[in-house]
Amino acid sequence: MSKVLIFGHRSPDTDAITSAISFAYLQNKLGVEAEAVALGNPGAETQYALDHFNTKAPRVITNAASETDSVMLVDHNEFQQSVEDIEKVSVLAVVDHHRIANFHTTDPLYYRAEPVGCTNTIILKMFKENNVEIPADIAGLMLSAIVSDSLLFKSPTCTDEDKQAAEELAKIANVDLNEYGLAMLKAGTDTDSKSALELLDADAKSFPMGETKVRIGQVNVVDTQDVLKRQEEVLKVMNEQKELEGFDLVLLVVTDILESSSVGLVVGNPINAVEEAFGQIVEQHVIQLPGVVSRKKQVVPQLTKVLEK
Repeated sequence: MSKVLIFGHRSPDTDAITSAISFAYLQNKLGVEAEAVALGNPGAETQYALDHFNTKAPRVITNAASETDSVMLVDHNEFQQSVEDIEKVSVLAVVDHHRIANFHTTDPLYYRAEPVGCTNTIILKMFKENNVEIPADIAGLMLSAIVSDSLLFKSPTCTDEDKQAAEELAKIANVDLNEYGLAMLKAGTDTDSKSALELLDADAKSFPMGETKVRIGQVNVVDTQDVLKRQEEVLKVMNEQKELEGFDLVLLVVTDILESSSVGLVVGNPINAVEEAFGQIVEQHVIQLPGVVSRKKQVVPQLTKVLEK
């Protein structure tokens, strides 16, 4: 068997990048020749974590079948979020914490999905189950993912397991959990240096919801005005992406990590479905999302429920 490639979803966030690294490390320790790769470049937050723990970013691939016949997926399972030729390779394993949709294989596989806030929380269990010691740098990257996905434990997706895992990993990594976590989150909130397309695509996923093709991006800030002041520019790019990629609806969730609340920018149709999903009015392409911080738990299920009626 050729070397196994391990990767997270397109437009990778911190969990997608670091879970590929941690899971590849575990697989190599278990005798599987594996390499962590990525389906996009790391954002500022992820790069902060990689730099802090002296780790090189995984190389970026656009297809897998040209170099391997076997892959393992982390932090995703839906094929539209995966490598473009995913159906040409064998999926040996999936480790994920999201909904299961649009996924199928011809052969049996190892599938591990748990309702926790972060993929690396699950991978920590797998290290323990296999009695594999976690190096400090790997532990630091795993911790970074939990901090990122939970917004330092403020997200409703965060569980007690995530908190316990973060505390354990912080000790191994020898960092102050809250001090490091806040610094890492703030590192990812610089929007002025990013283009509108980078803001839209830095952490974005595509979802089929009934007959509607939806694209949902999310960007973390310390003040939603950091993005709203560029509203016209961002909306223009959102419309361009909608037309170019054939999306019906594009939503950018701008999340204030200090206030634990969001504002959404919306283009496309059906707008009334967005209003129904969140109980708010869309005015000039803007919708208020009070208390919303999690795309996985507070955006995707609500929209799906309305659009799949």
